Amino acid sequence: MKTFIAATVGAALCMGITASSVAANHAEDLATHTCSLCHGPKGESTSPAFPRLAGQNAAYIEAQLKAFREHTRGDPPAQAFMWGMTALLDDQTIHDLAQYYAAQKPVPGTAGDPALMAEGKQIFEHGIPDKKIMACVTCHLPDAQGNETIPRLAGQHADYIVKQLAYFKSEIRRDNPTMHAAIGGNMTLDEMRAIAAYVESK
Repeated sequence: MKTFIAATVGAALCMGITASSVAANHAEDLATHTCSLCHGPKGESTSPAFPRLAGQNAAYIEAQLKAFREHTRGDPPAQAFMWGMTALLDDQTIHDLAQYYAAQKPVPGTAGDPALMAEGKQIFEHGIPDKKIMACVTCHLPDAQGNETIPRLAGQHADYIVKQLAYFKSEIRRDNPTMHAAIGGNMTLDEMRAIAAYVESK
């Protein structure tokens, strides 16, 4: 009897492990053959139209994929691309995709104009108090690594960062009112470009 119970438990565990492996393999296959068309191999996007996902925080990716699926993130690229792409993704696949990309090696930072990066560093670390613009480091941490649902910005395409900041400022992106409050209504395009140049270099 004990042998039978042990064998049954062992079989159940093996089935669980197998199911988990199949799910992870499905996510990797999806990332490799579908997501890579825009986000590049292993999330190493070369086009600023599409964010780099390699090394991004898993919790952030998972939250964004669910927001796309539920249409709570409504910026134009989300509607054009990601609403349809996520429509049939279940929670497990979303979780596995997030884990896959988080496990990839981040793309190294790319340095830009030194003066622009210096200005961006100042804003990132100290904000602009007289304009009520919060220091980015408060949430995104000193090396722009982010944490949990706070995204990693280090090494991200500068143009993509600028576009997202503009969406937050104009409230086209309504999924994160905290970001709208953090940057205020007075952040200029030049200030956005400075921050973006700095974090892309990290």
